[in-house]
Amino acid sequence: MNHEMSSYQSAIDDIREIIRNGRTAAYQAVSATQILTNWNVGKRIIEEEQHGKSRAEYGKQLIAVLSNQLTIDFGEICSLRNLQYYRKFYLCFPDFEIVNACVHNLNWTHFRSLLRVPDEGARLWYLREASSEGWSSRTLDRNISTQYYHRLLQAPDKEAVIKDMKSKAAAIQKNQYELVKSPVIAKRWGRFFSFQGGGETKRTGPIVSSAGGFH
Repeated sequence: MNHEMSSYQSAIDDIREIIRNGRTAAYQAVSATQILTNWNVGKRIIEEEQHGKSRAEYGKQLIAVLSNQLTIDFGEICSLRNLQYYRKFYLCFPDFEIVNACVHNLNWTHFRSLLRVPDEGARLWYLREASSEGWSSRTLDRNISTQYYHRLLQAPDKEAVIKDMKSKAAAIQKNQYELVKSPVIAKRWGRFFSFQGGGETKRTGPIVSSAGGFH
């Protein structure tokens, strides 16, 4: 049997690789769509606020009204809190080209962490570094919390700071499936995003009810 299996091994390995590549491409496509959708929702909210700026109460009530109506159709993705995130997302990153250039390497959790950075220069630097260096969302969160950007600016030995960061972040760096944080991906793709290991089928993300959304 082992001899017979060996004759098929090349095809087995090739198909495994094809499926893994397909998963990665699917994760990235869905994650990118989620991020750009959130950005466009935030843009539309700001446009509506500006349209009604002559009426002070209009802007105050807008997000609450939107949330009340849109959660009926889309559930938690249009909660008051999430709509506020989308609004802030657009305000922090109004340049679509900058966002679009980074969405394929980041997920929504990355962007939520970036919204905590008050300094625009630091925020854009973290965005580009996270994208180009392949930081996991946890690595980005850690680097923001430890003021990595400012420490690097002030350090006489920048290489030592970079080396120290990479050493401490190594344990929390992403695996190839970190992009599938959204329950939408797990729900829609189910078994395609599961994998076999040790004789058991494991899921890469939780399966949730239809109320789940982009988190």
